Amino acid sequence: MDAEVLERPLPKPTTEDYIGARLLESLVEAYLTVKFLRNGLVRNAAGKAFQAWRALLAALLRLELDRLVQLAKTDEERRWLADRAVPRIPTSKMKALSKMLNDIGYSGIYFATSTALELHDYQYNGPDPDLAVSKYRNREEAAIAVTELLKELARKVEELKPRIRWNDELENTLKALKTELGMQ
Repeated sequence: MDAEVLERPLPKPTTEDYIGARLLESLVEAYLTVKFLRNGLVRNAAGKAFQAWRALLAALLRLELDRLVQLAKTDEERRWLADRAVPRIPTSKMKALSKMLNDIGYSGIYFATSTALELHDYQYNGPDPDLAVSKYRNREEAAIAVTELLKELARKVEELKPRIRWNDELENTLKALKTELGMQ
């Protein structure tokens, strides 16, 4: 697994290569998340887990763009999906985009996105015993959420194998992640 993958320029969002690149980014970010957790860097791991999930959403949105455009109610919304949502994945729209993916068959993605957003908040606010600014009272609760989100990410990526251009780099990175998560 090569972390330099994260430094490669992304293919254009209009190409099919974009899907594989974003999936690889998602897996590498997830792998790095596990390393952060092992070193006790839970807030950093929460941020990495969020980035990994966001990259997965980018891949799914591109993969399903034609179906999602059909769900859009206006031409403006259709253009926004292709021109803004796929390449940028605005944090403020992640739940709405996940709901659309859920509506076309990606069960559980809405709830996992909610967890990713909670971890994003935890990254900035840290543990909060009163649960006023963070959904996690302590590091342990956040670490559990990170691990469970990564397991869901690995399952979602594995489900995509038959539907995308799968390669050895994706396979090896997924295998390394699953080994780190104890999923093998």
